[in-house]
Amino acid sequence: MAKKRKGELPSGSIRRQIYDHSEPVFDESGKPVIDPKTGKQKQKRIYRSITASSVKEAERIKAEIIAQNKQFLSPQKMTLYEAIDKYIESADAVLSPSTIVGYRKIQRTAFQELMRYSLQAINAEILRDAVNAECKRISARSNQPIKPKTVVSEFRLIAAVINRYAPGIPTDKVQLPQVVLNKHELSTPDVIFEMVKGTNIELPVLLAMWLSFTASEIIGLTKSKSLSADGSMITIKEVIVTGPNGPVIKENGKHPTRNRSLRLPDYIKNLIAQIETDRLVTMSAPALSKRFARLVKKSGIPHMTFHDLRHVNASVMSVLHVPDKYAQERGGWHSDSIMKSVYQQTFNSERAAVDQKINDYFDEIINGEKISEKYRCWLTLFDRNDDEVARKDYKRFCAKYKILA
Repeated sequence: MAKKRKGELPSGSIRRQIYDHSEPVFDESGKPVIDPKTGKQKQKRIYRSITASSVKEAERIKAEIIAQNKQFLSPQKMTLYEAIDKYIESADAVLSPSTIVGYRKIQRTAFQELMRYSLQAINAEILRDAVNAECKRISARSNQPIKPKTVVSEFRLIAAVINRYAPGIPTDKVQLPQVVLNKHELSTPDVIFEMVKGTNIELPVLLAMWLSFTASEIIGLTKSKSLSADGSMITIKEVIVTGPNGPVIKENGKHPTRNRSLRLPDYIKNLIAQIETDRLVTMSAPALSKRFARLVKKSGIPHMTFHDLRHVNASVMSVLHVPDKYAQERGGWHSDSIMKSVYQQTFNSERAAVDQKINDYFDEIINGEKISEKYRCWLTLFDRNDDEVARKDYKRFCAKYKILA
């Protein structure tokens, strides 16, 4: 009996299989099946079969088809899911680790029906239907339909991927849900200070509310790198963001304007002096946010997030009539205006006055007493900074010359 040849069928013909493409694997409920080794969705390889009368003929046909596929392979044959993979991999050295985490989350959870489509099969009508369906998707966390802002953010990635690999699809013609600004009541700094005073998150809360640092900036602060030699200034040198495999230390903020230096208030300086580790805040950003949320709930003040503390800071600067240029510089907010980012300059003396004005405001809250205009003039006259020693000297000065403090 002759030995059966590889791929030989009962009829005697020879069959060969040619890899065509891969399709993402979903479970019975429609959720992606994740490969525990790679953390990515499992892919099922799809093959084309050819038959021929001999092995030589089968191999010839197979070689021709493979060559033809390589010649005419189009990115449009990729599924949207595969295209997102390619989009991320093509820029993984440029994108922030936290941005990649966000993209992967969208890939896993958003527009799941659309993710299965090849790019060449997607058109404006399919996109409109997909957006409509996504607006009805129920969030696992809130058990409510996801917010319009989330849908818009998700579609922004999808549109970027489609425009890169299938630019003929009119993503700009798709109507997206209207984003409603979610404004809520913010507690005043004195209320927030009383809530966190003496707690293990007093320092990070004041760094956010007083100096307008973000959580990723705060947990990246160290004594060795962030503080000036005399301890008077604090600078954003590193940020710690959440990457696909955990925390990632970055040497720069997400925009150059974030790498800023601020004058360090005495109260915060004293809190830092009590920290025994080089890193000022040793907890992670999620842990910090959760502890703040628990304090907010326990205190009974209106709901606010840790990031809202930057909104509080911006509001304080508005109340104090801090010029936009200085407010943007202190907060590290990016402006698209060439005039503001390139041509306008900050004078050091004016910037120092702005820092002192904000520091005085918070000092009044923390010390429970209002700094008089006379005292401010005395500080200026004698080139002094407000601290406990200066306050005692000022009182002695007023007593000596019989001045009402």
